[in-house]
Amino acid sequence: MADQKRVAVLVERDYEDLELWYPYLRLVEAGCNVSIVGPEADKEYLSKHGYPIKSCTCMVDANKQQWDAVVVPGGWAPDRLRRYPEMVELVRKVNQQGGIVAAICHGPSLLVSADIVRGKKVTSYDAIKDDLIHAGANWTDAEVVVDGNLITSRTPADLVPFMKAVLAGLGL
Repeated sequence: MADQKRVAVLVERDYEDLELWYPYLRLVEAGCNVSIVGPEADKEYLSKHGYPIKSCTCMVDANKQQWDAVVVPGGWAPDRLRRYPEMVELVRKVNQQGGIVAAICHGPSLLVSADIVRGKKVTSYDAIKDDLIHAGANWTDAEVVVDGNLITSRTPADLVPFMKAVLAGLGL
């Protein structure tokens, strides 16, 4: 379908299970064309709890495509993702093009590396609060924060309002 929204869900090992799978399934259910984007294509990545997911697109190819949104799950994966210039560039590019940039839990640490939180109101898991503040963000403790195209949330307990905001941001 021509107007189908294209969404990249980022993955690396030690992702938080619910923070990847719940957004993925909700986006698929909403009719989005969702790609699991990892450092490598066709590779299996294990969650913090050992649950596997296979990437379908590598970060290099993902940077050559247009995306309506990017979702950054939490867990320890974002700390790994931010070490890849291609992942940082993908997030920066989606943001510059006005696409939805959604991150939950530790996910906003990748947004810090992409330098897109300066002057923005955000939330996150409290362990990275100082990182966001030092990157120029206005951090607040809320279940979901929407500032323009940037959508952030704290923990798996906030997934329902997080995904409601993401789907609304996509016009779905």
